[in-house]
Amino acid sequence: LKEKKILIAISGGLDSVVLFHLLNNLKYNISLAHCNFQLRDKESDLDEIFVKNLSETNSNQIYTKKIDTNKYALQHKFSIQIAARELRYNWFQQLIETNNFEYVLTAHHADDNFETFMINLSRGSGLDGFTGIPKMNGNIIRPLLPFSREEIHQYALENKIEWREDKSNASIKYTRNKIRHQVIPILKEINPSLLDSFLKSLRNLKESQQIVKDKIADISQFVIEEDNQITKINIDKIKQLSNPKAYLYQLLQKFNFTEWDDVTDLLDAQSGKQVFSDSHRLLKDRQYLILTEKNTTDFNKKSYQIVKSTLMIEEPIHLIFENVKESKTQNKNSIYIDKDLVEFPLKLRKWEVGDYIYPIGMKGKKKISKYYKDEKFSLLEKENTWLLCNTKNEVIWIVGHRQDRRFVGNQNLKVTLKS
Repeated sequence: LKEKKILIAISGGLDSVVLFHLLNNLKYNISLAHCNFQLRDKESDLDEIFVKNLSETNSNQIYTKKIDTNKYALQHKFSIQIAARELRYNWFQQLIETNNFEYVLTAHHADDNFETFMINLSRGSGLDGFTGIPKMNGNIIRPLLPFSREEIHQYALENKIEWREDKSNASIKYTRNKIRHQVIPILKEINPSLLDSFLKSLRNLKESQQIVKDKIADISQFVIEEDNQITKINIDKIKQLSNPKAYLYQLLQKFNFTEWDDVTDLLDAQSGKQVFSDSHRLLKDRQYLILTEKNTTDFNKKSYQIVKSTLMIEEPIHLIFENVKESKTQNKNSIYIDKDLVEFPLKLRKWEVGDYIYPIGMKGKKKISKYYKDEKFSLLEKENTWLLCNTKNEVIWIVGHRQDRRFVGNQNLKVTLKS
């Protein structure tokens, strides 16, 4: 790290100030970042003044930001702690991108790690919640994790380091502080070497976690299929496993699902059933669970106009329009139509109730919903299939599937779908 450009997250409290002094004395290339969350009135402003003076005394670059944390928490329905964490780390990433820092260092220590473990234990957690705060997470590094609060405090006293005391740390208003002041002291009475024991347990848990990760990597190859950037979980294969619910949790936990009983119920649900997370959707489709990003639903509501002079479009799909003198052999990815029989502008949109088509090779018309059913389209296929329509909203082509015979005529316009 000594050759890297580093940013230290500094609150003015004991831990971050000690981290600053350690790296500054070792001549690291460091700058400081301080968030004023405006949660403690004048005390918050005094913290900001303290770190500014610290940076000035030691000739370090400092970045400061005042944030209305209460307002942000209310807007997003977050707790104050979650709001402050999100605001803080989002800002750090902005500083990294705009100022070419390589890493942000935070002052989390062993006591923080144990408190986080206890919080996760009290709320119910999987193995990941019991393996502690990671020493390194992307460009976030936490070099003080091996050390206890007591060791850091002793170092500060021996080296006559000044810091700011956050009086709110003494309050038991927040869950972390309740655990810190009411639970951990009792546990230390039972086991004076509590932190040492915890760190040993943490090492054992991390070793177990690695075994789980290795197993899940093998299972993923067995049950997961990738099809045109869509993730499909084979239901029959996952049911063959010893504990399908546990494996589903491990496979899907990074996609922010929380209702795990509902996820498991999808294995035996009817096709079309869905479970949503904040970011993703899990859909039951015959023998598969299909994972997609949640925003695809909004994307499907859009329509796109195509004027007569258009030669090519690339959004939402890649279509090429060519004037031709005669048609050649057709396939599912190209059609020939009479440009004098279609009224421009054309439109690309998704299926709507009541849509129908006069399919080439068939008598009469057919509802597109019936066509989808007869062709055994999954819900996802229905959502991902585009309709090329004229200005009257009449369907010219179920793109990539079936053409309407009403617009064939002289066949002087070729429309091609490029994959």
